Amino acid sequence: MLNEARKRLIFALDVDSFDKAQAWVELLREQVGLFKVGKQLFTRCGPQVVEMIRELGSDVFLDLKYHDIPNTVAKAGVEACRLGVGMFNVHALGGLEMMQQTVAEVDAWCRDAGQTRPLMLAVTILTSSTEETLRGVGIDRPVTEMVPKLAKLARDAGFDGVVASPQEVGLIREVCGDGFAIVTPGVRPAFASLDDQKRVTTPATAIAAGASHLVIGRPISAAVDPVEAARLILGEIADALNR
Repeated sequence: MLNEARKRLIFALDVDSFDKAQAWVELLREQVGLFKVGKQLFTRCGPQVVEMIRELGSDVFLDLKYHDIPNTVAKAGVEACRLGVGMFNVHALGGLEMMQQTVAEVDAWCRDAGQTRPLMLAVTILTSSTEETLRGVGIDRPVTEMVPKLAKLARDAGFDGVVASPQEVGLIREVCGDGFAIVTPGVRPAFASLDDQKRVTTPATAIAAGASHLVIGRPISAAVDPVEAARLILGEIADALNR
């Protein structure tokens, strides 16, 4: 069960250099299923950091949250596939047409290249957002309404899953079913601080609610013993999977 738990754990490489990223991958690759490469690291290091992670035998979640006109996002999705990432994401707020075109072009490229399609995810509402945050940008509907609405839109477009707060996992499962991936940041084990996340829960609670993957960064990277912290989290995930 620990091996299954490992597949579900994604470590956030929120660092500012290639050397730091490589050090974390070398340290944690036995405990972590995927390494998340976000905007900071990718802007600093580019595709080389993705190549390094793959050369070390690990998989990549390319977390660039594409949000643009349909053609631009679709072409970016194809380039993510060309890099060989295991999953990448877009913003569901980009709309149905944007997501549908991305699915169509990624499917065509992967078919022609003989390559397995990466997991395609849509971001619903960022875990740092609150009701007040949404109202500030003109969205008057509550988070609990927006998240399942955007998740269903992504599913209808042909996406494999979403990125969403663990607190909305149950709402997403109700409208999207069991075969839909739900990748959840904002997960904090009991030994870690909340940092800047607003809508959080523990790894066991998130898995029990139906999350398919957990994105965890600072609770591991800020620990006195990061490897032991990762092992504790894997144990919690495994226990939840056994229930």
